[in-house]
Amino acid sequence: MRNLLVLILLCMAVTSPVSAQDLSQFEKKEFVSSHGDTLLYRVLYPVNYDPGKKYPLMLVLHGAGERGNDNEKQLTHGGKLFLADSNRSKYPAIILFPQCPENSYWSSVQIDRSTQPLTIAFDYASSQITPPLRSAIELTKTFINDGKADKKRIYITGLSMGGMGTFEAVYREPKLFAAAAPICGGGDTKAYNKQAANVPFRIFHGEDDALVSVDLSRAMLGRLKELGASVQYVEYPDVNHNSWDNAFAEPDFLDWFFAKRR
Repeated sequence: MRNLLVLILLCMAVTSPVSAQDLSQFEKKEFVSSHGDTLLYRVLYPVNYDPGKKYPLMLVLHGAGERGNDNEKQLTHGGKLFLADSNRSKYPAIILFPQCPENSYWSSVQIDRSTQPLTIAFDYASSQITPPLRSAIELTKTFINDGKADKKRIYITGLSMGGMGTFEAVYREPKLFAAAAPICGGGDTKAYNKQAANVPFRIFHGEDDALVSVDLSRAMLGRLKELGASVQYVEYPDVNHNSWDNAFAEPDFLDWFFAKRR
């Protein structure tokens, strides 16, 4: 009986949430872009990081609720996935969590918060890339230029506002990314072109999302198929806006990414 109790306690320890101490493994940094914009970010390097090697790089864009000066709340979602010992040993990679400032946005969309769900009007063609997204892309390129990241294995994922930013980042820089996974986001179906569709996509959304309509992901799925893209779509029935919990729990989430190369 005592041995059984010990086994249960050990299992609880293995499956318990990532602690704040674990999250501290993400180093806090500051990046000043060529446009003079300051972007706070966190970076997780591989265990036994070798500065003489080039590693795959994953760019992770958080949701609107994490805007400000510290994205630790978002780390408790994706951070758990990337901090897992088994994943860190199987997929040695550089993980970037940039911080979108307060009152700013990853994607150049118009948001009307007086309605539920949000009214979102995408218009990439007549919009400038937002400073945070521009800085996050430039930051990613510095890791390539500094010889830290493998330019053939640059990946991007994001949730909610970050899902929208993921779609737009690929549209703005279609030759940068080897694969993309937007979660409960959406994009500009009219502007999306053949070049952007060269990037493999895996799209996730909850069917019962009352904040960001599932129709946005369905529309992007349709547009990507029209363009002949390699695209997978996972829609979770009876799941609300927290569909990233389901997406990050997919057993092949990282397998799918790290198998892709440009």
